Amino acid sequence: MSKVERLYHLHNILSQRRTPISRQDLMQRLECSQATFYRLVAELRDYLGAPLEQDEDNRGFYYDRSYEQPFELPGIWISPAELQALLTARQVLGNVQPGLLEGELQSLQGRISSLLQKKGVDAEQGQSRIHIQAVAGRAVPEHLFQDVMGALLGRQRLHIRYHGRRKDDISERDVSPQRLTQYRNSWYLDAWCHRADGLRSFSLERISDQRLLDEAAREISDAVLAGHYDSAYGIFSGPGEHTAVLKFSAEMSRWIAEEQWHPDQQGCYGDDGAWTLQLPFSNARELVMDILRYGPEVEVLSPGFLRDAVAESARKAAAIYNQR
Repeated sequence: MSKVERLYHLHNILSQRRTPISRQDLMQRLECSQATFYRLVAELRDYLGAPLEQDEDNRGFYYDRSYEQPFELPGIWISPAELQALLTARQVLGNVQPGLLEGELQSLQGRISSLLQKKGVDAEQGQSRIHIQAVAGRAVPEHLFQDVMGALLGRQRLHIRYHGRRKDDISERDVSPQRLTQYRNSWYLDAWCHRADGLRSFSLERISDQRLLDEAAREISDAVLAGHYDSAYGIFSGPGEHTAVLKFSAEMSRWIAEEQWHPDQQGCYGDDGAWTLQLPFSNARELVMDILRYGPEVEVLSPGFLRDAVAESARKAAAIYNQR
């Protein structure tokens, strides 16, 4: 537990109590030595201005509650993860399509704003000063989202009419919804497709018609879902059957080395300062597109078919410009 985490924890313990608490009890909860405990007390009381007192009879610690306003830690003590989570949640709720759970979402936004204020952050000021940009998102009709959510949470099958982009065809199928996934600012339905007799992912905005069926959804275990959807790179499903080995230039490596492309990735620096990244993948389509974003700053070392696919896409792109 870090010092900041211990300060938070100590503050929360004292804020929630109405009676003094002993030093030994606090040391046990904070998992710290006596010396560390007294340093925390000094910092909380002397530097952060907490109304921290010690009972004369039993020597227990408590907050003096005679002040008009309860003491809160200054806003600077909010962690980056907390700030991002709260502001992201507030912005996402604010961007939900009009009419979708409007009253409930306003209530949630109010509670998030209250949490931010307790952390010393003005919610409106934070919203204007901290910009969370949503790029290339695809809108989902309100009624569709509600029907999918109803089937997902009610554990019912759903009949859908689906326009697949890849083959540009329209199909009708019954599916058992398993989970909703937001990926790169777009929504996908992970479901068991009874027509294909297997797990599939469907872009919500490509569903043109849907209706709830009076049949229970087929249940798929979390372990099976994770093995199918989460073990390989990107949104395209399937177990990670292949391992991509990518070598980035020394300059680009200063960015790539700090990025997470996949939870199971591995990476290392070479003597030349180049970062070599390894990650599992199944369908190469999305990975090829992402590799091409880096142009000459990356080289596919293996497997060969992935290297060939990237090279072929690069040649086709170059050919378009060479015609002029």
